[in-house]
Amino acid sequence: QNRHINLNKHQHKTPLKPLNTDSLKPDYLATVDVDPKSSTYCQVIHRLPMPNLRDELHHSGWNACSSCFGDASKKRNRLILPSLISSRVYVVDVGTDPRAPRMHKMVEPVDLYYKCGLANPHTTHCLGSGQIMISCMGDPSGNGKGGFVLLDGETFEVIGNWEHQGEAAPFGYDFWYQPRHNVMISTEWGAPKALLNGFNPVHVQEGHYGKSLHVWDWTTHKKLQTVDLGEDGAIPLEIRFLHDPDATEGYVGCALRGTVFRFYKTPKGDWAAEKVIRVPSKKVEGWTLSEMPSLITDILISLDDRYLYFSNWLHGDIRQYDITDRRKPRLVGQVFLGGSILCDGPVRVLEDPENQPQPKPCIIQGKRIHGAPQMLQLSLDGRRLYVTTSLYSGWDKQFYPDMIREGSVMMQIDVDTVNGGLTLNENFLVDFGKEPEGPALAHELRYPGGDCTSDIWI
Repeated sequence: QNRHINLNKHQHKTPLKPLNTDSLKPDYLATVDVDPKSSTYCQVIHRLPMPNLRDELHHSGWNACSSCFGDASKKRNRLILPSLISSRVYVVDVGTDPRAPRMHKMVEPVDLYYKCGLANPHTTHCLGSGQIMISCMGDPSGNGKGGFVLLDGETFEVIGNWEHQGEAAPFGYDFWYQPRHNVMISTEWGAPKALLNGFNPVHVQEGHYGKSLHVWDWTTHKKLQTVDLGEDGAIPLEIRFLHDPDATEGYVGCALRGTVFRFYKTPKGDWAAEKVIRVPSKKVEGWTLSEMPSLITDILISLDDRYLYFSNWLHGDIRQYDITDRRKPRLVGQVFLGGSILCDGPVRVLEDPENQPQPKPCIIQGKRIHGAPQMLQLSLDGRRLYVTTSLYSGWDKQFYPDMIREGSVMMQIDVDTVNGGLTLNENFLVDFGKEPEGPALAHELRYPGGDCTSDIWI
C-alpha cells in the first residue's frame, strides 16, 4: 500500500545554466501511504534525499519484473532512478524496508558518457536476461541521441550499449519490447539542449524534436525500421504495447498535436501506425499562442487491455477510452483537475471544437490545484488511478509558475471498470507544497508490487 514518487526538490539545468527553481536542495524519493485503513493515509511516511544536487529525478523502473518470471533468484527489491539532467543513476533498496527505502548504489555520469557515449537517461525496464536497460535522450553535449544503456542486474555496473555502434536513433525517450514478436519500439522527445529551459515552438520547426517511432530487432539489437508519424505525430512520448504478450499492437501518445496513434504489425511483417484519437486545440486569447494544444503527456493501458488513459497537461483533463475496438477508441470518462483554461483564469476560450465549457478550478480539501494532471499510474485491479501534476521543472516554470511556488499534488481518481467513468476522490490529497524543506514537484509514481506501466510479460 506504499507508493514511491520521484520528487524534484530542486530542479536544475546543465552546469553554467540557470536553475529552474530557486531551491538548491537535493531531489528525493518519497514513500506515500495509500492504505485508507492506515493512520498515516495520504501522508509522506519517508523521504530519501539524493546525495547530490542538480539531478532532476524523472522516471524510474525495477530491477526485476514479469520478464524474470520463473527465476526464483529475482526479486523486485531495487528501484532504478535515472536523473534526466545530471545523467546519474541511483539504485535504491526498497526490499529491506519497503516503508523506508535506502540508497544501494550510484552510477556516475562519466560511466554513461565514456562507456556508452550517452546522457540524459529516461526509461528503465528489466530484461528477461536479468540485465537492466535504460533509454537515453542525448549525447554528453546535449544533442539528440536515442541509445540504450545496459546495466548488470546484480552489480548495477554499466555494461555498455544495447544498440549497435552507429545505429542510435536521432532522438530518444520511451520504449517497450514484446519478446514473442522479437520486437522493441522506441519513441522520441527532443534534443536535451533544446528542451531543458522550456518549450520553444521554433525548435520544432528547426528539427530539434522528434516525430518517429523506431523498430528494433529484439534478438539482434539491429534497428529495422523508422515509422514517421508526420506532423500530427510530433513529439511521441509514452509508448504502450497491449499487455497481452501475443499482441502485435499498442498506442503512443503524441504531445504536440494532442493525438494518439495505434501502431501495429502489418500482414507483410513490418510495422505501421494510424491516428485513432485527436484532442483538438482550442482557439484562445490571453495565452502565449492563439491556439492551445492539449499536450498529451502520459498514457497507460489497464492490465486487462480494455481501457486507455491519458492526461492533457495544458487543457487540464484526464480521459478514459474503451479500446475494445482497437481501431476506434471510445471516450467513456473524463475529469478536469486544473489546467490552463480555467473559467476564473486569464485565458478565454474563443472556439472549442468539442464545445466544452471552461472548467471550474479544482479544489480538494481547501487546496486549489495548480498545474494539471500529468503522470498517471493505475492499480493492478484498474480501480484507482493516481496522478501527479509536475512534468519537468523547466516546462513547469514556463506553463505553471504557480506550481513552482505552491508545490505539486498527488490525487486519486476512482474508476468505473464496468461501464467506464472517472470520479475524483475528494478524500485523497497529498500536498507537496507542505513538505518540510519547502514546496516540491512530484513526478512519476510506482507501486512496490508492480503496476500497469512496468511489467512486460513474456
